[in-house]
Amino acid sequence: MVRRLVVILGLVCTGPGICSEGEYLFDAAGCLGCHTAEDGEPLAGGRPFETPYGVFYSPNISPDSETGIGDWNRKDFIKALKHGEAPDGSAYFPVFPYPSYRLMTDQDAGALFDHLKTLAPQRQPNREHELPWWLARWMMKIWQWLFQDEPPPPPTDPALARGRYLVDALGHCGECHTPRSWAGVSDRNHYLAGSKDGPEGESVPNITPDRGDGIGKWDADDLDYFLESGELPDGDYTGSLMTEVIDNGTSRLTASDRRAMVDYLRSLEAIPGP
Repeated sequence: MVRRLVVILGLVCTGPGICSEGEYLFDAAGCLGCHTAEDGEPLAGGRPFETPYGVFYSPNISPDSETGIGDWNRKDFIKALKHGEAPDGSAYFPVFPYPSYRLMTDQDAGALFDHLKTLAPQRQPNREHELPWWLARWMMKIWQWLFQDEPPPPPTDPALARGRYLVDALGHCGECHTPRSWAGVSDRNHYLAGSKDGPEGESVPNITPDRGDGIGKWDADDLDYFLESGELPDGDYTGSLMTEVIDNGTSRLTASDRRAMVDYLRSLEAIPGP
């Protein structure tokens, strides 16, 4: 389904210089997959995400003025993307990965907004989340106040800093590959060590250099080729949501950006899965 959408949207970006800066960021940030429902219109939202807290539906982020973000300005978008704040001042649930996107620069967030505004508007109202009675959106202001602490500083090495930006900010890998507490907060003691409660109820693997259940036995070329093609070191191919991540994200990055991701992941502490 998502490959079909790539053709419809004409997204054949393979790096800066081939496409616009915003289009490249659009691919790196994984916008298409999350905001497009099965057999739905591109970016019209409505894709369900089953979590331990209920079912969340992604919103319409097409430039439609009534049901999407057509009436937003750059400031609105940056506040939503990086701080989890809607134009009306309410807070978003952190199923929207703003805890990761907050690491993006304002320049990149603005370029992403500029690209989204060039795409086709889709008139589709947002679907209400299916949540337990006690979980209300107003509570997210308190959640942000309690749990939005400062992230660790980036590596001093420029290449590793670029890799961290791609992994932690744009790719928001930790949103799936890091387990969460009862309050839905990422467990930094098990950063990227995998999760048993990943999106859509699936287990997500350990991507630290642990040699037991992580990527410690992979060499750099194995990991690089995996991010480009989805092929595992044993010749099999990844499946599920990671297929979308590769088809619409990492395979479309420049070779130097993929290698930066590889080098960053291999530089991390090896942590056994929880």
